[in-house]
Amino acid sequence: MAHKLLIIMVNTDPRNGEELGAPFFQASVAAAMDYEVEVVCTATAGSLMKKGVAEKLHVKPGSPKTVYDFIRDAHEAGVKFYCCSPNLDLFDMTEDDLIPECSGIVGGAHVISSVMEDDDTKVLTY
Repeated sequence: MAHKLLIIMVNTDPRNGEELGAPFFQASVAAAMDYEVEVVCTATAGSLMKKGVAEKLHVKPGSPKTVYDFIRDAHEAGVKFYCCSPNLDLFDMTEDDLIPECSGIVGGAHVISSVMEDDDTKVLTY
């Protein structure tokens, strides 16, 4: 049985808030079930790792809970968040611009090696 879940957020568009709840909620649930969980935000979803972005987004219009609240909840449950390295250039960011819940920057090799070489990892993409 796998003990690690890798969630790759590549197709999730932060402009569509309703798309953002499920990946963060499922990451929290998996962490609460004692799985090691990593969320890699890349492409447009990479902007969520930039300070100030997720704080302005809501999964449901009118909800007091922001997308950043979902990220913090998942992080508190043990989820590790990563920003994909090309997003620094794409969104004019430096490492200092990343939210505190972001554990760092990873490249494509991290994702590929986790998927191809780690038999203990299952992958979900959003």
